[in-house]
Amino acid sequence: MNGQLNPNEPLPSGRDTEKVITQHGFKITTRKLPILKAEPIERMTDALGIAPPEMIFGDNLASIEHQASGWNIQFNAFDALDRVDKTGSSMLQVAHSKEWQSSREKKHEGITEVVKPFDWSYSTDYKGTEQSRSTLLEPSNTPIPLELLKRPDPIIFFDEVMLYEDEMADNGITLLSCKVRVMPARLLLLCRLFMRLDGVMIRIRDTRVYIEFATGEVIREYTAREDKYESVRQVWKTKIGYGYGTEVLQKLAMKGRDVPAELREPNNLVELLPVVDQKLERTKDPALVSAFNALAGVVENQDRYEQDAHKTVKIMVQNGLNAPK
Repeated sequence: MNGQLNPNEPLPSGRDTEKVITQHGFKITTRKLPILKAEPIERMTDALGIAPPEMIFGDNLASIEHQASGWNIQFNAFDALDRVDKTGSSMLQVAHSKEWQSSREKKHEGITEVVKPFDWSYSTDYKGTEQSRSTLLEPSNTPIPLELLKRPDPIIFFDEVMLYEDEMADNGITLLSCKVRVMPARLLLLCRLFMRLDGVMIRIRDTRVYIEFATGEVIREYTAREDKYESVRQVWKTKIGYGYGTEVLQKLAMKGRDVPAELREPNNLVELLPVVDQKLERTKDPALVSAFNALAGVVENQDRYEQDAHKTVKIMVQNGLNAPK
């Protein structure tokens, strides 16, 4: 499946629903529209075989396309939900469903249907929908070069796209969203699943797609982190209490903010959660990268490319022009 359930059905019109930027042969597109209405939700339910989350942005997407080679990776709600366990047979999911049911029965009697015949937390290991004329990515040990992302390069394009959200009957939250950041020399896309079931479990699953324009290299990194809710809370208290907290956590503690409230912010939790799964992929081989670049005429000298990019931005600023959006 590729996002929209009926490709022949026109999308709703409106200003700023779609943003596009092209950088050296790579076309980056984001689309943001309102939540689906009843009829599209019914069609999605039939196609998926499970009830969708409370808030489903079925027409939203974030995509990266290498126009010359035909390679494309897209992030959309339907394909993400299609990766959700539809059998309910996962022992981990069922165990936590029962734990949540037990905790709820202490407050309200008569709750008998909590373990549903699918993963009711809508946890997905979605890494994007990849399309290409040949297999582009393969397993690798090459990590994303964080030192390059830490450079103070100008950001010429940024957007955030929501795909779906569910509050699990006011007992937590599951949220899937994408952020894309484009610099003159490279781009980074982050698709994050954040699931918090209060008193039970906290889970973060990140998919990052990194592209270096000068070489055409694509790196995809998938990292899954999770731990029991109380374990994360205790780690938080220990780190703050003994002065080992990170700068962010220490600042939050000094402000006297409630610990449970801070467990609602995924950016504060990433470093507290242990990694339970990680996968790295990159462009297949040097020959393919060269062919990939040749098709788009990508500049091969990275240093010269970055210098030219910065000069272009500087000249635009001097002439009173805005950087491209």
